[in-house]
Order: sequence, then structure tokens, then C-alpha cells
Amino acid sequence: MNGREPYGLIAVTCAVIMVVLGMLVSGEGLSGPDAVADSWVRRTFGADHDLLNLLVLPTEAYVLIPVALLAAGLCLLSHHRLEAIVTVAGPLIAILANTWVLKPLFDRWKNTWLAYPSGHTVALVAVLTVLVLLARPGVATAVIAMVGAVVLGSVTIGMIGLGYHYLTDVVGGTLFAIATVLATGTLLRWWAARRRAPAPSDG
Repeated sequence: MNGREPYGLIAVTCAVIMVVLGMLVSGEGLSGPDAVADSWVRRTFGADHDLLNLLVLPTEAYVLIPVALLAAGLCLLSHHRLEAIVTVAGPLIAILANTWVLKPLFDRWKNTWLAYPSGHTVALVAVLTVLVLLARPGVATAVIAMVGAVVLGSVTIGMIGLGYHYLTDVVGGTLFAIATVLATGTLLRWWAARRRAPAPSDG
């Protein structure tokens, strides 16, 4: 996270798309894309709950928390305190804001729970976004991004098959997680730069 990338612009773009999508599906059930995805998953994977539960495993707290803490610890060992803060604060802010603000605001239900944006997705993608940001630019970033995309795709299949979420819930959660982590990093870098800036001379 060197500050040269347009993280702020990407964050705003993702947030705007997430809000627009949320307005389109607010208070509704299946949309067109949701119906197509739901039909394909059920036709392809049937009711194999053992496989579907395995696919959603990366969204569990006992998987994500150790990964985030390990990444934060490595940042601290490398004397990258700002990155360590983003590693913890970004996902935490995303999860809390999604649970307490966005889900009640959009009021979209799946069975008996609020569904948009997907909390499982927010937690997973927030941690994956942090890992991509922490990776060395180049091959490492590309590899982590590709692995993350495969994991997210598998998780999406699992959540749809188990009836946890619609496809659009996952898309909204992905957009919000990326926006929150990038915005958190951008604001913290701005704050750190302000602290390092020399005070103006009175003379």
C-alpha cells in the first residue's frame, strides 16, 4: 500500500455500485440473475450438503480470524504498523457496518434473516482484499487475487446451494468489503501523512 494507486476512487466506485444494486433488490426476493444462478447451482450440485458446507468453510470466523491476525502479526514484525492496523480495522469496520447499518437499511430477506449484502461474503472478501494489498506487486498479487477469486466463486456456490444468500447478495457483499478496506487504508494513510507533515513556520 504505497499510496500511488487510486484506492479512493475504486472504493467510491464499488460503494456506489453496491448502493444502486441494493436499491434495485431492496425488499425483494429472487431477481433475474438470482433465479438463473439458483437454478444452475441446484441443477449442478443438487442437495450435496457435505460438499456445499465444505465450500462455505472459508467464510467461518475460526478460519478468517487466524488468517487476519497472522497477517497483522507479520506486518508488525516487518515494522509496517499502518498495514497491521488496516489488516484488522478494515475487515472489522466492514463487518460491523454491514451488520448494523446496511442490512437493516436495504431490508432484503432470505428466509428469516436479512440477506443484502452477504455478511459471509463481506468477512471473506475484506480479508482477501487485505491480503492482496499486502502482497508484493507483481506475481504474488496476481496469484493471491486469482486464488481469492476461486475461493469466492466456490463460496458463492455453497451459499446459494445451502439457501443462505442470493447471487446479488454476494455481489453486494464483495463490493462493500472492497470499498471499506480500500477506504480504511486511504484514510489511515492520509492521517499518517498529516501527522508526519512538518508544522508551518510562524517566522
